[in-house]
Amino acid sequence: MTASRPSLVRRALLAAGLVCTVGLAQAQSTTRILVGFPPGGGTDAIARILGDRLKDELGHAVVVDNKPGAGGQLAAQALKASAADGNTLFLSHDHSITILPMVTKNPGYEPARDFVPVAGFATFVNAFAVSSGTPAQSFKAYVDSVKASGGKGTVGIPAPASVPQFLVQVVAKQNGLDLVAAPYRGSAPMMSDMLGNQIPAGVASIPDFIENHKAGKLRVVAVMGSQRQAAMPEVPTFAELGLKGFEDVPYYGLFAPAGTPKATLDRLAQAVQKAVAQPDVREKLTAMGLTVGYMSGEQLGAREQAYGKVWARIIQDSGFQPQ
Repeated sequence: MTASRPSLVRRALLAAGLVCTVGLAQAQSTTRILVGFPPGGGTDAIARILGDRLKDELGHAVVVDNKPGAGGQLAAQALKASAADGNTLFLSHDHSITILPMVTKNPGYEPARDFVPVAGFATFVNAFAVSSGTPAQSFKAYVDSVKASGGKGTVGIPAPASVPQFLVQVVAKQNGLDLVAAPYRGSAPMMSDMLGNQIPAGVASIPDFIENHKAGKLRVVAVMGSQRQAAMPEVPTFAELGLKGFEDVPYYGLFAPAGTPKATLDRLAQAVQKAVAQPDVREKLTAMGLTVGYMSGEQLGAREQAYGKVWARIIQDSGFQPQ
């Protein structure tokens, strides 16, 4: 039977309405990238660089949502509580994903159960830096100056129970120093105190230090990793200085709530892969001291597990007890 003209018109109108509704929904869709540290730090800057390109790849708005506190714990908890629809992601490095669950009794999330890796896009290293008010021009000179002043010193770290804290402990132990790791709520406030010479030294990621290092406002004197960094080739590694065990490098990646559909994860991963392949994105991230390289969700998950094994041993050897 042939449909009547009014029926055809109604169907056409309904189809047009559906297309408009879908188009409107896509236009109004927003991807939220959670960041566990305040604006102004390295992780925040990285999220904004990546988010700016992802909006083009995804075809809708991408916003950075800073939830500082507890070393990224609050942002991780917010991800766990979010709908598994791909609209909320967590941009994080090793601290929130790997370290915190090992050093905190009740972090409020379990990465293997509550999150799923979307994609990794870079690795980086942590570094030891001294403020401009500290006369030392090298790591050895810094150690010698602390010994000369009684062996006691304070070193800023972006978060408690973090890789920087354990690095401070190892530096103190191997050099016979009494160093106190002073935790901040992210690298931005720590940097502010270092630049104001309120604290003589600090440990954080190269992206946190690099701009002020190049400007001569502070001095990076040692870096983690197995080789010197292209962004600051003049700075020796800890291994070169005789401090072994810090060769494995942390990662940056995006994570989604567990239960996010595979098709959604694939779409997001593809967008990340295309974003970090863009020359301007690679240039900006490389200039911050990152080693850019796409990792699939599976590869990121495997790296997370391997990194966790390394640091589980370091944390155990340090005698640190979960708090």
